[in-house]
Amino acid sequence: MKMLNYFKKYLSLLIIVFATQVSAQQLLTKNDALQIALENNYGIKVANNNTEIAKNNSSIYNSGFLPILSANAGANYNNSNQEIETQNGSVTIINGAETKSYNASVNLNYTIFDGLGRKYNYKQLKEEYNLSELQARETIENMYLQLFNVYFQIARLTENTQNLEQTLEVSKQRLQRANYQYDYGQSTRLELLNAEVDVNNDSINLINSRQQFINAKRDLSIVLGVRQNVNYTVETEIDFIALLPYDELLLKAQENNVILNQSDKNITINEYIIKANKSNYLPSIDLSTSYGWNKSKNPSTSFLLNSNTTGLNAGINLSWNVFDGGNTKTRVANAKIALESQEILKEQQVETIETILKNTWEDYQNKLFIYSAQEQNVITNQNNFDRTEERYKIGQVTSIEFRLAQVNLLNTKTALNNAKYDAKLIELELLQLCGLILDIDF
Repeated sequence: MKMLNYFKKYLSLLIIVFATQVSAQQLLTKNDALQIALENNYGIKVANNNTEIAKNNSSIYNSGFLPILSANAGANYNNSNQEIETQNGSVTIINGAETKSYNASVNLNYTIFDGLGRKYNYKQLKEEYNLSELQARETIENMYLQLFNVYFQIARLTENTQNLEQTLEVSKQRLQRANYQYDYGQSTRLELLNAEVDVNNDSINLINSRQQFINAKRDLSIVLGVRQNVNYTVETEIDFIALLPYDELLLKAQENNVILNQSDKNITINEYIIKANKSNYLPSIDLSTSYGWNKSKNPSTSFLLNSNTTGLNAGINLSWNVFDGGNTKTRVANAKIALESQEILKEQQVETIETILKNTWEDYQNKLFIYSAQEQNVITNQNNFDRTEERYKIGQVTSIEFRLAQVNLLNTKTALNNAKYDAKLIELELLQLCGLILDIDF
């Protein structure tokens, strides 16, 4: 009996600690949580950086369409001992003969025509940038689901915890009643012990629920990308969206699904890769020009004592790999195979998404029906519990029957919460499949 009393005191202390932790909280709305995650989520930050890199790569500065302009300058000095013998046999010896030369030039090189290779490479880079935006969008859509999965888990645990608190309060009242009845000899010790056990079990369930609640809030902090622990509550009201009929959702999915959009971009990219490789069959024309200055000072042994040259040089060069050993042919053939693979993958993705959409749609309809049925079950079980409680107070039903009505009500309320949030999460999955999740207003 002493151990039982100690255990009750320990449970009461834990409940007080948990109650203190959840006090003085502010409301974190769904929209607030979404805005914080969009700004701080780690995955979104990385995706945005990747998009920025792709944007830089698709710039005109990375296209090959611009000329290359360079400037060169230099100076040379030579000091040597020279011995010069002329045709008539005379010999001239100079020790420390100095030669100095200076040069400077501005050079311009430009590819006039490269077989259209850079044109298709540039278009490929543009499509890769568009693909990176779709990949960032996919990351954001997945974050939406991850965020609300955790957010609704907190909301679910909030309501379940409140139900457990009410259940525990009723069990405590029952224990108090059993104590009075036992003291006055109106009930057995067994009924008192049963009431104590039920209080302890309800206390344990409440503590476990509150611990799950705290863990879920830590999980939400990771999704939000924040480190500090902030006390907050979440919204528990759920509004279901009036979705389009299935056939219209299917059309939306075929047009807007981010996975299918990425497949379309990959197909386009591979088409440009084929065209860029085919450009190697054609010749290339390069223009080069420079404007330079050269000056030199020579020793007396040189034919020229000084020279100073300034001038413009220009030239056009045509090159054509008539046969490159079959490298271009191989690259074109492999690029065509890669394109075919992308088209096959697109067909598979279309079938997969249509199947997932159909399954999710039917599951959503079932979840809405279950939610509606559970609402009625809660009303029925609440009425049953209220009537059983009245009869229990006047001694017309046993404590076991009362406990059964109490547990049935708790289980039904828990099932209702589960059905509500499960239906909402499946609704969000449907919207993601159709490419509409970013358009909804939370």
